[in-house]
Formats: sequence, structure tokens, C-alpha cells
Amino acid sequence: MSALTVVKIGGNVIDAPAALSRFLMAFAGLPEAKILIHGGGKIATQVAEKLNIPTTMVDGRRITDQSMLDVVTMVYGGLVNKQIVAKLQTLNVDAIGMTGADAGTVLAHKRPVKEIDYGFVGDIDQVNSGQIQFFLRQDLTPVFAPLTYDATGSLLNTNADTMASAIALDMVRHNDVTLVYCFEKKGVLSDPNDDTSVINELTPVLYAEYKAAGVINKGMIPKLDNAFNALQNGVKKVIICHADDVAAAVVQGAGTTLKL
Repeated sequence: MSALTVVKIGGNVIDAPAALSRFLMAFAGLPEAKILIHGGGKIATQVAEKLNIPTTMVDGRRITDQSMLDVVTMVYGGLVNKQIVAKLQTLNVDAIGMTGADAGTVLAHKRPVKEIDYGFVGDIDQVNSGQIQFFLRQDLTPVFAPLTYDATGSLLNTNADTMASAIALDMVRHNDVTLVYCFEKKGVLSDPNDDTSVINELTPVLYAEYKAAGVINKGMIPKLDNAFNALQNGVKKVIICHADDVAAAVVQGAGTTLKL
């Protein structure tokens, strides 16, 4: 099978034009077929403030009521997505901007209400990898905003890390898949205050030890849970690295490589 690299870009990189431009140049240079999934950064919060729409976060996760759904749709699926697509075109990458609703590529359901009502937040049910593969065969590079849709036709705000993992997992039917999570750190760090303390290789046993010690915590936990799940279900390689290092990570190794 042919090689495919699925890259998720997030963190503060989305909010910093110079950092985003450097990442996109590196992404454009990846030699094989590729897919990009991007987060929304802080831009949705800034736009919501201008529209006098309150932002509510619980444990770092956005509560998405109808007004906020309108905002994230405009920002993620419109402003951020199309700016990335336009920049990739100038780098000779024939990109196609998408949400999970486009071509029915990522179907989800509204997260059930338990202790917290997250509103219009989607948990993924199905990825139409055959349709994504069709775009790749046309030499197009899909660029996904973190939005999905449900059976009633509603758009849903969806975690970009989870979306990247789900797409990568379904694409193993067609490709040898490498999944890369990029953000503003050099990788998974043993000391959050020291950007040079990169854990070069991380196994499930080491992951459990670092979690128990509190070294790995907060938002890194769901990212790594998704990453190890991808490895256990057929993704060839998972890497977590700095956005500037995406090409080096894929070609020769950089950041943190996950191994079973």
C-alpha cells in the first residue's frame, strides 16, 4: 500500500501567522500523500467576544450552544480553513478545504448529556475513507476543519485530535499511515518547563508511569489516548512534535515517537 501522512496542527500555532506559515511550508514539503486536520486556536473566542457571545470552557473543552456553533462554523470551517487552503495553494499543494459534512466524510452524533452538557459537540461514528481516498487519487490534499455532522443534518464541533485519529484509523484500509500531532512544543516533555526535555520514545508502560507521577497531565492525556489507540488499531507510526519539525519527524525522526 502507498504511504499516507495524516497531520494534525493545533495549539498556539494556529494563532501565530508566522509560525503557521513555517508549518505550512514544512507540511508542503512532505513527500507522500497527506491530509491535514487543524484546530481553531483562540480565534473563535476572539470572534465570539466581538459578537458579545459568551465563551464557556470546562476542563479546557468548549461548551457549544447554538450561538457558539455558528461562531465555530464561521471561524473553523470558514476563516481558518480557507486561509490555510489559500496558503497551501501558493506552496504548490492543491488543497481542498473540508468539514466532515463535505462529501459525507465524517459522521458523528451529538454527545449525550451526562454530568456536563457540552451542547453541539460531536462524537465520531464513521469515517468515509473511500471518499477521502478518491480525493487523494485526484492529487488533492484534504484540509479538514474540526467540524462533523449528524444524521439530522446538524453540524457538530468536534475535537481535532480525535478527528485526526479517527481519519487515520479508517485510512489504514487503503494506506500505510503515519499520524503526526504538531503543536508549539518539541514533543512530549518530562519537564513541562524545559523544552529540551523531550521523551524520544513513549510506550504504554512509560505513559502510565508518567501519568501517575503527574508529568503527563491535562490536555496531553486525551491526545496520547487517541495516539495509542491509533497505534493499537493499525496506524504504522505516531509522532508528536513541534510544528516546525513535521518534515524531519516524518523523514528521519524528531519529537516523541510512540511505540507499543
